[in-house]
Amino acid sequence: MKFSLGLLVLFLGAALVAADQDYEGYRIYEVTPSNSDQAQLLHQLSLQGFDFISESRLLEHPSRVIVSPDQLEPFQQLVQGQRINHSLVNSNLGASIAEEFAQRQMQRLLAPITGKGRLSTERYYTHEEIINYIDDLAVRYPKRVYVKTVGWSYEKRVLKTITITNGDGKAGKKLIFMDGGFHAREWISPAAVLYVIDQLVEQFEENAYLLKDYDWVILPLVNADGYEHSQSGTLARMWRKTRQPYQSAGQTCYGADPNRNFAFHWNEEGASSNPCADTYAGPTAFSEPETIVVRDLMHSLADKGIMYLTIHSYGNYLLYPWGWTSDLPDNWEDLDAVARTGAEAIKNATGTEYTYGSSTNVLYIAAGASDDYGYYAGFNVSITMELTGAGSIGFNPPVTRIDEFVTETWIGIRAMAEKLIEMY
Repeated sequence: MKFSLGLLVLFLGAALVAADQDYEGYRIYEVTPSNSDQAQLLHQLSLQGFDFISESRLLEHPSRVIVSPDQLEPFQQLVQGQRINHSLVNSNLGASIAEEFAQRQMQRLLAPITGKGRLSTERYYTHEEIINYIDDLAVRYPKRVYVKTVGWSYEKRVLKTITITNGDGKAGKKLIFMDGGFHAREWISPAAVLYVIDQLVEQFEENAYLLKDYDWVILPLVNADGYEHSQSGTLARMWRKTRQPYQSAGQTCYGADPNRNFAFHWNEEGASSNPCADTYAGPTAFSEPETIVVRDLMHSLADKGIMYLTIHSYGNYLLYPWGWTSDLPDNWEDLDAVARTGAEAIKNATGTEYTYGSSTNVLYIAAGASDDYGYYAGFNVSITMELTGAGSIGFNPPVTRIDEFVTETWIGIRAMAEKLIEMY
């Protein structure tokens, strides 16, 4: 591979983000490798702290990357010199973020929410609204719904699970554990999880068969602090990590990547030891109170747990272990069958194509992730679902399309649950 290491260093100097960022003049490029050397070069850039908002290791599969004004000239030299197919998809990220926030503010004025009754799919909700909603469900459906406080975020926001049953009182049922909102900027993730809750609770008669032999335990928002921060203003919109502060070279950098913070091949390839990097693994495994909550839930549920499902965005993927190596688990055929069932159901219903397979072989190496840990903890099936991207950024499907996306996601999740019922 012929490229300048010095050029790579130029990228690194401007890529790490210590705090909130003004994205005025930043661009988003789509880059598509056509050979393994190009794919490896792009992956090396991502490992050095470059913000790939979507990344695939598959040839002829596009990735998207944020390029700052200072990075623009060397970036163009790099992709042109290496003949990497590339195209501009957003000429001013800052302007797109500002427009999104203006629309969001107007919508909140037009559609205030009290936290009572069903949530619509007309906007993205706050952490408080999400908690109020599941609390209200427990009040309205006391025989089928149970809400439990399972911990607190670093900034002391409450973390709660909702357990959904069919109300028959039978103990020892098999279990599906699901979560959303690991990465702060992926707003469509909690929205999709809320829709699953709605379907299982409010649309119980239609979906009761999914609860006959299974209970569902759902943590709708893991990274509550990061999520709230990303909604606080335009400078914070692209925030990914948690919010616990760490010191690095005399400056304060906030948060760790919760999906690199699990104690299974922690801080290996695909994770960073730099507190200012978006993929910072934390100073130790489980340094973040939010990941401790998920860990403890996994261990408490694993004896009955059949599937762990975590919802992310974006990229149209259904991924299973391993994320730390290209090796496959012993029962990879079962994992593949479940993921394939979800992908086929979505394609048949909407035409959207999801790629499925093991994380490392399909997407990229990401050691210390929750799906690997869930499988390690004892769940038969562990899957990360990366939802469809849309909007000017990719993480920001317009509110007019939330219903379309969450409905499509539910089609895949329902099909995977049906496959579990058949297999286990």
